[in-house]
Amino acid sequence: MAFPEFFDAVPRIRVRDPLAQFLGAAAEGVFEYGYVDAVKLAGHSCPTVAAAYLLTRAALRALYPDALPERGGVRVELRADRLDGVTGVTANVIGLLTGAADATGFKGLGGRFDRRGLLVFGADLSTQLRFTRADTGAAVGASARLDRLPADPRLSALVQRCVAGLASGEEATLFHALWQGRVERLAVGHADDPEIFVVER
Repeated sequence: MAFPEFFDAVPRIRVRDPLAQFLGAAAEGVFEYGYVDAVKLAGHSCPTVAAAYLLTRAALRALYPDALPERGGVRVELRADRLDGVTGVTANVIGLLTGAADATGFKGLGGRFDRRGLLVFGADLSTQLRFTRADTGAAVGASARLDRLPADPRLSALVQRCVAGLASGEEATLFHALWQGRVERLAVGHADDPEIFVVER
């Protein structure tokens, strides 16, 4: 499969999943995710997918400064309603990385590994998201400030022409380059930028 080369330059995320360890799905329960995993889940690469991936990374690093984050051990609340805008895409990427799920999640085994109720929508928050460790209660608020990395002004017209099926081959190529170029700037150039991926204890 041919993906944009910059996908490999996006920081990877390692977590430990006790359920995976219990069932022998991964050595010591350790999973490593790359940006391409989020792209495959969402079916596309865009600033929303990249922001969900990297904001989750930033929040997990803040919650687990000295250990691998525990997948299935973090409750994630979203300020937005589940049907608002791109909330569903954001939630799916977060769920991939954290194991958090709503009522449709894994029910657990023998009272352990229950993932239900770890993903909550419409929460009363000052930040876009809140991540809370189940074991310690430590929590961080998190927000992605994509407005601080504006898109190329040509994108708006190109999107409209591509959606309407009016774009020439040259315009479509330019659209792809500008669209993924913004994702690359966000996910590679600003992956650790605290002004864009804001985490508050």
